[in-house]
Amino acid sequence: MKTASKFLFVIALVLFSFGAQAQKFGHLDFAKLYSEMPGLDSAQAKYKDYAEQLRKQLGVMQTELESKYADYQANAATMSAIIKQTKEKEMSDLNERIQAFNGQAQQDLAAKETELTAPIIEKARTAVREVAKANGYTYIFNSAEGLLLYSQDSDDILPLVKKKLGITK
Repeated sequence: MKTASKFLFVIALVLFSFGAQAQKFGHLDFAKLYSEMPGLDSAQAKYKDYAEQLRKQLGVMQTELESKYADYQANAATMSAIIKQTKEKEMSDLNERIQAFNGQAQQDLAAKETELTAPIIEKARTAVREVAKANGYTYIFNSAEGLLLYSQDSDDILPLVKKKLGITK
């Protein structure tokens, strides 16, 4: 009976050690991979163009407000109370529209960035998954995030993922 339990213990230990050795860990710097992705330059250019369009529109609105204010200051002494009140209301409304536009522009810029970068990020993630599966990795860690406090040496699969994506940088 003792011999049988020892034998089962040894077999369990051997099976456990094979299971533990079967896990393969790897890492890559996802931020570096992302920075070298094909299509990122054009996405950044489109984002910059969109941001410039919004900035120009905001500038037009601010110029209009400054013009109204300069006109108000130059002619305030000769304006009747009702005209002063109307001009002040116009400037106040325009200022509120500028603030609303600015807030909406920030939201639109964030949405545009997501729209342009999401496909690039997904392509990189897909390549990482495919490389991990093809090379038998159990876990891949993002070495740029600093999430691991300790780990044994692992393989950096960045070159394999870049090869899969055709990145030669």
